[in-house]
Amino acid sequence: MSSTDKPGDGGGAEIRDESLSRLEAEIGVLLWRGKRVLRARGRMLHPDLPPGGYLMLTWVAEHGPVRASALVDGLGFDKGAVSRTVQSMTDLGLLERHPDPDDGRASLVSVTDEARQGLDRVTRERRVRFEDRLADWSPDEIDALGGMLARYNEALEHEGP
Repeated sequence: MSSTDKPGDGGGAEIRDESLSRLEAEIGVLLWRGKRVLRARGRMLHPDLPPGGYLMLTWVAEHGPVRASALVDGLGFDKGAVSRTVQSMTDLGLLERHPDPDDGRASLVSVTDEARQGLDRVTRERRVRFEDRLADWSPDEIDALGGMLARYNEALEHEGP
């Protein structure tokens, strides 16, 4: 009997440990590939997009216009990284700053028309690739995976790393 087995469980704890190890490894692969995909999508928008730029741009497109502090809170980036990335993307013509009507000392960040068009193009291309990769999956399989990922993401929301 292993140290993880309980008397009378027939090795169930060991099987669960192996299952959890496989799941953890697959999540690691998914995260690694996800980072790679985000970098590739960023390059589709602009070859000089800084690291984290695509994620920031999509977040601003969804939630903007926003203050830089909202980016810090919403994305978990540090202030310096947000400031550098916003400046870089402003220089690239993907973000623009304008005064906050509620506080003239602050500014809001929003996506430019060029960035929105680029995001729309990347979204269309992403959808085609996603459909190709899941062409042999049934709607029930896709829904099952989506449901399990949602459940897992919800569990992550309530805990630390």
